[in-house]
Amino acid sequence: MVSPANKRRAVKIVVEESLGGKAQACRALGLSRSGYYLLKRASVKSRRMRKEIVALSQKHPRYGYRRITAMMRRDGFVINDKRVQRARRQEGYQVSKKQRRTKRVGTSTAERQRATHPNHVWSWDFVTDQTESGSCFRILTLIDEFTREFLTVHLAWSIRAEDVITVVEAAMVRYGRPEHLRSDNGPEFIAYKIQDWLAEKKVKTLYIKPGSPWENGHIESFHDKFRDELLNRELFGSLLEAKVLVEAWRIEYNQKRPHSSLGYQTPEEFAACWQSPLRPTASAPTASRKTKKLTNK
Repeated sequence: MVSPANKRRAVKIVVEESLGGKAQACRALGLSRSGYYLLKRASVKSRRMRKEIVALSQKHPRYGYRRITAMMRRDGFVINDKRVQRARRQEGYQVSKKQRRTKRVGTSTAERQRATHPNHVWSWDFVTDQTESGSCFRILTLIDEFTREFLTVHLAWSIRAEDVITVVEAAMVRYGRPEHLRSDNGPEFIAYKIQDWLAEKKVKTLYIKPGSPWENGHIESFHDKFRDELLNRELFGSLLEAKVLVEAWRIEYNQKRPHSSLGYQTPEEFAACWQSPLRPTASAPTASRKTKKLTNK
């Protein structure tokens, strides 16, 4: 107990427990009486930073202190991540999360195709939620494994193979054609109509082993964030309301949410640093590793 704050706290406990007076406790702990009565005075800059930390933590309760720090730095604040962590702890905004462990049913011997540039590997999968009345609906999500962009989303009471083709074709028009599509062995993904359509588009399919979700880790990790930050926090009154909120979250995820594996850049900022013949709107790359922080040359 060496800091004045800890000594003041100890003196306060001694007085509250009627173990002695303030003067006696201060002498015993080596704390001056003026130091005990000294009030902490924060500067205007510190108060502004703390207010911003609290505001961002309230707006994004599932973000950790590192992501909040990255967002503040993007807004022009010069701040240390430890300061953000301390302020959030004092305000009670710590994020506790239990990770769900998946038991492996066997050892995978296949070499997984890793994305090395934009539009190299896309992943798609379904997630299920329900409205306030208990009616279940399905959500089709499509992401780029390299840039982590949330490319498109489709919500409906039921989704058929024709709907999947329509959604992915619209994404190809906007972002370009991928080289591979990774998915599980769901009936919507192995349908003959989809197989024929992908062959016509010259897109290769990458199917994971049944019962091996870790082979599709990017989309599984994305769905974990999707459910934690949106689906578990919102009570949807109707399917239309769900569509509006999910699309708003998709835009925020791509344009405003810093991604830790991208050097706390947003997916759109990271994609803009790469140039690909399949994505003509991107600019030239400045690094060869996707986890390295990139800057425009």
